Amino acid sequence: MFVTPSHGSGRGPVRVAVVGTGAIARVSHLPALTALAAEQPLEIVAAVDVSADAAESFRADAGIAHAYTDLDRMLAEQRPDLVTLCTPPRFHRDQTVAALRAGAWVWCEKPPCPSLEDFDAIEAAEGADGGPYASIVFQHRFGSGSRHVRELLARGALGRPLVVHCQTTWYRDQAYYSVPWRGSWADEGGGTTMGHGIHQMDLLLDLLGPWAEIRAMAGRLVHDIETEDVSTALVRFGNGALATVVSSALCPDEVSRIRIDCARATVELTHLYGHRNADWRITPAPGVSAGEAAAWQDFGADEPSSHEVQLRGLLADLRAGRRPRSSGDDGRKSLELVTALYKAAFTGATVRAGEIVPGDPFYSTLHGGVPGWAPGGAAKAAP
Repeated sequence: MFVTPSHGSGRGPVRVAVVGTGAIARVSHLPALTALAAEQPLEIVAAVDVSADAAESFRADAGIAHAYTDLDRMLAEQRPDLVTLCTPPRFHRDQTVAALRAGAWVWCEKPPCPSLEDFDAIEAAEGADGGPYASIVFQHRFGSGSRHVRELLARGALGRPLVVHCQTTWYRDQAYYSVPWRGSWADEGGGTTMGHGIHQMDLLLDLLGPWAEIRAMAGRLVHDIETEDVSTALVRFGNGALATVVSSALCPDEVSRIRIDCARATVELTHLYGHRNADWRITPAPGVSAGEAAAWQDFGADEPSSHEVQLRGLLADLRAGRRPRSSGDDGRKSLELVTALYKAAFTGATVRAGEIVPGDPFYSTLHGGVPGWAPGGAAKAAP
């Protein structure tokens, strides 16, 4: 049974609880919440962490009234309208379901959860009409640049998409993987594909629409971990465009890039962890008029991609009682593509959209139980 929240429908400030008080909560969620509290009725009412010291430190630093180590107790006592989840992925399913059942909306850090089975359980716990809903943090699809390019592509101004590159080539040393939950299927859900590359893949899907089929490879080339530290894939989209997708934790020259070659123009985004208007470039094909090409360059006021801009939209949706972007099927599509990439890489098969369903071993775990990749079967990194 759902508990009706006491605020968030125009009768008072939206009451927010932050669950997990580590780096992402401090660096991204708290600044976004603080900025939005200055422009609209919003109150952070609680901080939750398994560590009492961490919860208390976050509470004191942020000026929050209450600190908890027990999520269920916090939900019962504070009855928040919104819970922001900043915990490791293995906790996301149970914590999201608990918050939804308590009547709270959820804004959950990526990766959303370790499997499609988990995501479907979360979606089943959402409210029928008006919420509560669970949305995933995919902040790269928000902001003025992505909004402008999405509109150009949607109305066909750039012509039919043809050739696509999606690149997340980052660098992570072994110290990065010394954090206990990283590099583990059980705790992190997947490797660099799931933890890093999913951001650009989500943005790509948001720009281009549904994918149709995928072939892939993955490797554990450097790090002594269970999961992969590099993957490559070939993707055919429903509109016929052909894409290469690379995710890596091995690249000293770090970059995030999306390039879409269309019939009338090339659009390219080059950035690292977030983008502004200046990070987008549109190159017209021969024959495009100067006036039309100039109009494509008008991105409007610069609104960088950020947690803040996504959260602003989510709060508006919460108050209106409408499903937010990056929730339900819209939030699931990136996880489905990532899951299909793992299946294609570990089995050598071509995987088609919609084929990973209950009963498929990759529906419940991203490693699919494949020897050499499943827990206990990890090989040492290549020299």
